[in-house]
Amino acid sequence: MLLKALLLPITGPIDGLFWLGEQIQERVDTEFDAQENLHKQLLSLQLRFDMGEISEEDFEIEEEELLLKIQALEEENSSDEEEYIEAEYQEEAIEDENLALV
Repeated sequence: MLLKALLLPITGPIDGLFWLGEQIQERVDTEFDAQENLHKQLLSLQLRFDMGEISEEDFEIEEEELLLKIQALEEENSSDEEEYIEAEYQEEAIEDENLALV
């Protein structure tokens, strides 16, 4: 227990980085599924239009909605990647400071 407390300045940032990686992986999996579903909906919409089940006007409206959702997800993913990189650099800086103190 005492050893763990003494090593906390070194192991803490590493554990935090692992936790952050797990959280990002869960988020990516969820968003990938969402993005994959949107692409499937877009393909289904195209097939319905090609088969004459919906009008061109309805197709264009629904297509635009789906494309906007896909774009929003991609922008969110880009934002998350930037946050991850920033957090990683902060963790490394803290780790370097802790090593300098030891």
